[in-house]
Amino acid sequence: AKDNNKTLQAHYAHLLVHGTLHAQGWDHETSEADAQAMEAREVEILAGLGFKNPYH
Repeated sequence: AKDNNKTLQAHYAHLLVHGTLHAQGWDHETSEADAQAMEAREVEILAGLGFKNPYH
């Protein structure tokens, strides 16, 4: 988390959201479009929970 300039809480939230999306069938390794869609959904969910974009 520190290496990515995130709090531990933000890092765990991102891992939870990312893993939950995978459990629902999202896959960022199939195509660039799928990766962008999954990343956008992660950012949207995390923002709703009060966390900043983990990719910036």
